[in-house]
Amino acid sequence: MADTPPYQRVLLKLSGEALMGDREFGIDPAVLRQYAAEIRDVADLGVQMGIVIGGGNIYRGVTNSTDGIDKVTGDHMGMMATIINALALQSALEHEGLVTRLMSAIRMDVVAEPFIRRRAVRHLEKGRVVIFGAGTGNPYFTTDTAAALRAVEIEADAIIKGTRVDGVYDSDPERNPRAFKFVEISYLDVMQKDLKVMDMTAVTLCRENKLPILVFNINTNGNFKRLIMGEKIGTTVLEFPSSDR
Repeated sequence: MADTPPYQRVLLKLSGEALMGDREFGIDPAVLRQYAAEIRDVADLGVQMGIVIGGGNIYRGVTNSTDGIDKVTGDHMGMMATIINALALQSALEHEGLVTRLMSAIRMDVVAEPFIRRRAVRHLEKGRVVIFGAGTGNPYFTTDTAAALRAVEIEADAIIKGTRVDGVYDSDPERNPRAFKFVEISYLDVMQKDLKVMDMTAVTLCRENKLPILVFNINTNGNFKRLIMGEKIGTTVLEFPSSDR
């Protein structure tokens, strides 16, 4: 493990569902506090950090209309849900002593700053944790794509996806005990094998910009810090895995 973090600026992607804990919906305060503590430990290393969080625990837009709600309206509702989660995470981080900024892709000046790339980078340079809410501000794009887009815009060294499993597998490890875990895998293999690391738009955007994707289990205490410090945790998605070199 390195003495100093090999990553100086990262984008952390969290799913809204992760905040539910064992609940059926909403936010589990214990999970929120745990994530805030993990993020604080990494921020204390001097790592600049942006965060994108989903809204699936509050509301998820669906492909087809349900309950009379069309796709575009549903997606806008999903964007609002990400703001609810972002506000909760912002409060938890500030209770940990961190200075934060919430930036929204949709104008809502009472609770968040509008997203302006140069301002976001300046916040990061000043050591503030920047939470990006409301996705891309457009329907039909997931928060995975929003995370990839923001990571590229802020010139992050990597996009880090915190999940409840410890990496990328060839099948669901929660259903298949013989599932094979990849330590490294290429963007192309992720897309060809349809491994659901992130949606295809997000993976393509990362591939085109040579942005590594690190997937790890954020529910294990201390994992985020160990990952940032260079320990081999989870799975790394990149252009050329070591086995291909």
